[in-house]
Amino acid sequence: MNILIISQRCPFPPNKGEKIRTFHHLKFLTEQGHNVFLASPYEHDSELPFFATLAEHYCQQISYSRLPHKILRLLRGLLTGKALSIANFYHSTLQKKIDKQLLENSIDVIYCSASSVAEYVFNSEVIQQLIKKPRLVMDFMDVDSDKWSQYAQQTSWPLKYIYQRETTLIACFEKKIANSFEHCILITQAEVDLFKQIHGSQFAIHAIENGLDTSTFYPPPSSRERQSPRLLFAGVMDYAPNVDAVMWFINQVWPSVIEKWPQATFCIAGMDPVDKIKKLHGLSGIEITGFVEDIKPYFDNANIFVAPFRLARGVQNKVLQAFACGLPVIATPMGAEGVKCRDKQDILTASTPAEFIDCLNILMTDENKYIEISRNALTIIEDHYAWDSVLAPLQKLVTQE
Repeated sequence: MNILIISQRCPFPPNKGEKIRTFHHLKFLTEQGHNVFLASPYEHDSELPFFATLAEHYCQQISYSRLPHKILRLLRGLLTGKALSIANFYHSTLQKKIDKQLLENSIDVIYCSASSVAEYVFNSEVIQQLIKKPRLVMDFMDVDSDKWSQYAQQTSWPLKYIYQRETTLIACFEKKIANSFEHCILITQAEVDLFKQIHGSQFAIHAIENGLDTSTFYPPPSSRERQSPRLLFAGVMDYAPNVDAVMWFINQVWPSVIEKWPQATFCIAGMDPVDKIKKLHGLSGIEITGFVEDIKPYFDNANIFVAPFRLARGVQNKVLQAFACGLPVIATPMGAEGVKCRDKQDILTASTPAEFIDCLNILMTDENKYIEISRNALTIIEDHYAWDSVLAPLQKLVTQE
């Protein structure tokens, strides 16, 4: 089959949540024998070699267009009444290239990776002209309208207005997609249930979870030292839920950690840290890495991973990565959401600063519990999160007549 994947970002290298998921979906469909075509906007010329890599190894054809300045895109969204997250990834030049791909390649399936790129489907002048119309599949990943609602609840004017506007517009767009696409996908069943709660139960919504590449993430060769906490958080550090999680932990939990364990360290590893994150570097055992070529050594050097999320949706890839590295995780219930794990057996959950300290104390003083949590988490990855296994339903969706 000929499958056109429309992605809101170049899905290579797979170094952040949405790109990891899109890349592995693309790779899986190629390995299943499908002819995969790709269309994606991009922001920087430094991304062009990544498209070349995808063309060489995975894709029959790739169309891409450089986006105008972000301020212009967002201004266009405001002036036209569009959701900003839709305007942010839309470009008329790429629309023309997508329509050209549709005319020339007898596309059987259009697979949209993220709701924002459905605009390219709705704006296409070609799709309605085709005698054989492609099947439409949407990977929402998360319920974005709920994410924007969470942001609105956590902020004040003027961002509160922007986020409320986004919540309303994205909710309408999600429902339009669900009415127009044959199949829609979310990361977890909890997200499916939330989507149906918001939009109605009549839609064909499926849960296809994230997987984990165990050739990249695996336990270190020697056991971890536990004389004092060496905490790790990993993620893109201009992403609002990541920033919120880290700042909450630093402000609410870290002073008590340092008081109890003066030699403790906290490494925040991830690209594009915002200014308030950068300013933490060097304070009371805190390290801000910025972009790193290889994240694996940071998982090996740490002895506990923290996921203190208060704004989040779906499965956190970083939690799966920690599990695969045999690194015990302390997370808020939201940070553990969607992961096949049991509290106090595979992960420790905490909602308050005092609960985080209690969980840290358990892992630092009880060696048997530390080893049990580590081994159980690794078993979960081995049993449930191999990419080929979790993506088997995707093959059925795209080939379904």
